[in-house]
Amino acid sequence: MACGGKNGEIMAGETRTILRNKYFLYATEFFSGMSVMAIELGASRLLAPYFSSSQVVWTVIIGAIMVAMALGNIWGGRAADKNPDPGRLYGRLLIAAVWIAAIPFLGKYIIAGISLGVAAVVSSNFLVWASLCSCLVLFVFPLMLLGTVTPSLAKYTVDDLENNGAVVGRLGALNTIGSIIGTFLPTFVTIPAVGTAATFLIFAGILALIAVIYFISARKKAVKCAVTVLLIGVFSFSAVDYSFAFWDDDLVYEDESIYNYLQVKENDRSVILSTNVLFGVQSIRMKEEELTGMYYDYALAAPFMAGVQDKEDSSLLILGLGTGTYATLCSRYFPNMRAEGVEIDEKIAALARTYFELPDSVNIHVNDGRAFLENAGTYDVIMVDAYQDITIPFQMSSVEFFTMVKEHLTEDGVMVVNMNMRSSKEGSINDYLTDTIASVFPEVYTVIDSANTNTELFASSNPDMVSGLNDSIPSISDPQLREMMETVRDGLEQKEGQGRILTDDKAPVEVLGMKVIDEIIGDELDYYRDILKNGSISDIFQLLG
Repeated sequence: MACGGKNGEIMAGETRTILRNKYFLYATEFFSGMSVMAIELGASRLLAPYFSSSQVVWTVIIGAIMVAMALGNIWGGRAADKNPDPGRLYGRLLIAAVWIAAIPFLGKYIIAGISLGVAAVVSSNFLVWASLCSCLVLFVFPLMLLGTVTPSLAKYTVDDLENNGAVVGRLGALNTIGSIIGTFLPTFVTIPAVGTAATFLIFAGILALIAVIYFISARKKAVKCAVTVLLIGVFSFSAVDYSFAFWDDDLVYEDESIYNYLQVKENDRSVILSTNVLFGVQSIRMKEEELTGMYYDYALAAPFMAGVQDKEDSSLLILGLGTGTYATLCSRYFPNMRAEGVEIDEKIAALARTYFELPDSVNIHVNDGRAFLENAGTYDVIMVDAYQDITIPFQMSSVEFFTMVKEHLTEDGVMVVNMNMRSSKEGSINDYLTDTIASVFPEVYTVIDSANTNTELFASSNPDMVSGLNDSIPSISDPQLREMMETVRDGLEQKEGQGRILTDDKAPVEVLGMKVIDEIIGDELDYYRDILKNGSISDIFQLLG
């Protein structure tokens, strides 16, 4: 027998409870496995608006969670051998349920506080340290508690040595099946439908329900069960007004999609889309039909380089449409240009019409940019604007991808690429992208956006692309646009590749991007460190807003 003496008496007493039915133990294993994966995915969504959703951050999350589960397995096995009282396991599930329910509501304040603390003491690898510390504080303890489930259940379900292999195998299979469902359910159902906060609450509620059912059957700990239900209920009511950017009070829209956190701000002059709580502008609409003052304005040189103004009919494809800032500008200044865009995020595509007044003439395709390009036609201008901080899709940064772009350009067509992380150091992600593109296109030029961290790259097989821009400038009737094109002309720098090539097989974009964003954040944090030392946290939140 698996248990004897005092332990056997404890288990004999438990035969009066629902544990007489092993299916309840199996259900505990199944839903615990499901919750672990749901929390892991929820963790990525909770951290993404602050630290991005790059492979670097995912590595931190996975590493922290695996450590927590390993510690939980050791703890659970020792605890079950020392005192095989199932009430202890289900008590741990109650604690885990409350902690998980609290994560999205208290977590955003903890993340902000940790970020400020890390910013004050580190000068490099800010994203790694801030995201790691946030994971350790928020997720290690509740996942350690869930890590105790499997070894504890193995103790409670094994009756004799003859069937222990089958029972443990069944538990492992149920845990795996639960994990599979816990992987798909948050990503495709709960997060896009009800959000990250509600997703944490749903799985906290499942864990609490399992524990409460056990204690009701055992007629134990009614007060603890009631307190757990009350706390989860309080957090559920708080979910109605949940906001990642808790210091902002001027948001006109805040939501989550499968891919992004979405935030729309509006002021007297513009409407802005951001997918990051702390900084970054992904799209902008100027209310007075003026230039944006951002990289989109520089990219308007591409149609002139392609000679669009002299053609009766021309075409534009944008890979990474966002809410259509560049498409709107091109439709305004080049009425003979037919524009279409590819945007992988369906909710962002919908915002283009709702808040950003994207012209109806612009056709939107909800798809991956590279997948769409495979079956696309040819275009006079193709804009690649799919890079977001260090979240760079490697499949849209390789020599194979840029070769495909070249094949879908007209003979004198121009590709313009927005590279949004400018670095002062040699060997940055932009250097690799530039070299990769230069290995495909004979003509490559860059211009720096002096007001932002962006660099615009223009590439073509047409040796007269720059002459096309120069010849067009005197005939531009709009003075603001003409001045902008003169700025581009004066800032163009021809590039020749130096052999740093990214391929589908090897494109370490996360590592390269991490170096640049660390440099950018470091420069920004120097400013906030001074405020942190000399001012108050409310001062920083006012600046962030």
